[in-house]
This record gives sequence, structure tokens and C-alpha cells, in this order.
Amino acid sequence: MNIFSTIGAYLSMMKGMFTKPENFKMYWKELMHQSVEIGFGSLGIVAVISIFMGAVSAVQTAYQLASPLLPRETIAQIVRDTVILEFAPTLVCIVLAGVVGSKIAGELGNMRVSEQIDALEIMGINTRNYLVMPKILGALITIPLLVILSMVLGIYGGRLAGTLGGILSGATYDRGLMENFIPKNVWFALAKAYTFAFIISSVSSFYGYNVKGGALEIGRASTTAVITSCILILFADYILAFFLL
Repeated sequence: MNIFSTIGAYLSMMKGMFTKPENFKMYWKELMHQSVEIGFGSLGIVAVISIFMGAVSAVQTAYQLASPLLPRETIAQIVRDTVILEFAPTLVCIVLAGVVGSKIAGELGNMRVSEQIDALEIMGINTRNYLVMPKILGALITIPLLVILSMVLGIYGGRLAGTLGGILSGATYDRGLMENFIPKNVWFALAKAYTFAFIISSVSSFYGYNVKGGALEIGRASTTAVITSCILILFADYILAFFLL
């Protein structure tokens, strides 16, 4: 029964968000603040992960395709499709579940424990709309952009590793990138990015918003939010791949 009560509380929180903001100027300021926090706060880790992700993918693909009968362009094609379809949207969002999700849960949990949320509610402010909604919208704005950046850097990382390691030339890699390209793969990756962004932001907000206790419970809520987000991301990844590919 605990899982059903949790789902009900989650849906109740989501329903309470959709009201007209009391002060649109403050709401817009909070939205921009959350977008900057989520986007720029995660930019460095996304860039580092993406470059090495593409580089490792290129090296391992070259190792597995050791046959001289296969053209070198195949390495670039495999790196491109692997990064776009799986590595950039899924792996990056799992990392963001830990970086962004724990931050959101910790921030809201601290506000709940210190009774800041209660004070806002006494003032007549819809805290679900004012505190939770900007975080979800900020994630929906910035996380897909981070995924797009991850695609570009991942493909570039593969090119860098291929050329520096003497696996294939830059011209050969670029030629392979243009062969048999399917634009649908990019739209599929963006569909996953928006889905995962909503999961990360809403689940983390839910656990942080409903913290009860003290500092120990804030840590537990952050951990639970990250674990739940990762599980839901992997489950949604399978569902989207099954129906959209």
C-alpha cells in the first residue's frame, strides 16, 4: 500500500502545480534562476563525460572491428549512432539525476525542515507552483540542450581519439559521419531527453518537498530521489525504445 500512497501523493503534488502564479515577475525570476543553476551548474561534468564517452566508444569500436574487410568509416557511424541513441540522452541523464536531482531534493528538503515552505503557505503562496514548477520547467529547458551538447562533444571526442590514436584520419571519420545518417535518431534522443528531464526534476522535487524530520531525513530523501530517478529513467528508456524505434 505504501507505493500506492506515494504515487497518489506524487500526482497530488503535480496537480497542485497547475495554477496561475500570484506574481509572474517573481515566478519568471525563479524560472531563470533554476535554468541557470541546472544548466550551467551541470555544464562542466556533461562536457567531460561526453568527450571521454565518445573517445572510449571510438577506441573500443576500432578494437572490435579489427577486420580489414570493413571500411574505417564504419567506426564513425557506430560512434555517431551509439552516442546519439544511447550515450548522450541516457548516460548523461543518469549522471544528471545524481547532480541535479540531489540538489533539488536537498534544496526543497532544507526549506521544508526549516519551515520556509510552511511560512510561504501561511502567506497564501502556492508553494507547489512557486517552488516546484520552475524547477521542472528549468529542467525541461536546459537538460535537452545539455543532451544536444553531449551529442556534439561525444562525436567530436570520438574523432579526437581516432585521429590522435592513428585509428583513422579526420577526413575518413567525417565521411563516415555523413553516411547512412537517420535524422529520426536525433528526434528519438530528444524525446528521451525531455522524458528523462521531467522524471529527474519531478521525482526529486517530490521527495524533497515531502521531507519530514531533520538533516538525516534530507540526506535520505536525496538518496531515494536519485535511486528512484535512475530506475525510472532506465524503465522509460526501454519503453521509449520499444515503441518509437
